[in-house]
Amino acid sequence: MDQLHAYWRMEYISAPRFPKTDRPFTDLPLLGDDRAAFIVHRTELSYLMLNRFPYNPGHLLAIPFREVNELEDLTPEESADLMALIIFGKRIVSAALNPDGFNVGFNLGSAAGGSIPHLHGHIVPRWNGDTNFMPVLGQTRTLPQALESTWEKLAETAAALSAQS
Repeated sequence: MDQLHAYWRMEYISAPRFPKTDRPFTDLPLLGDDRAAFIVHRTELSYLMLNRFPYNPGHLLAIPFREVNELEDLTPEESADLMALIIFGKRIVSAALNPDGFNVGFNLGSAAGGSIPHLHGHIVPRWNGDTNFMPVLGQTRTLPQALESTWEKLAETAAALSAQS
């Protein structure tokens, strides 16, 4: 049997876990601690958070504060705000991580991969060659940076870009 040595993972394994909730996208913004919630940026109607189970480093979620399940349930103001936030999230990740491309989209419904019944968009940075044998053969993704370090870099970049606007 081959062994994969990932000694840095012990810090993640032993870290305290966020309390279980059936409504994380509603409850996380109420924590009062954006660092603990991995919230990178807020607008009046929506927020950006780092995905706790990312496809790639810097994978952000754009989430309306109001709990809705479908795009057509958004008010025109919420829809415009969410799209502007997705664009801003892409700018943050571009400036902070310099990816070669992006996957941006929504998983609507459980059959489409929607795992939490609260509308949220994905902003996934991509790099040339970022797919390798690990996800295919080992059912494992490798992330080169801890979520806390990624959050710090993205939150700092978000604040700098907001100040420029």
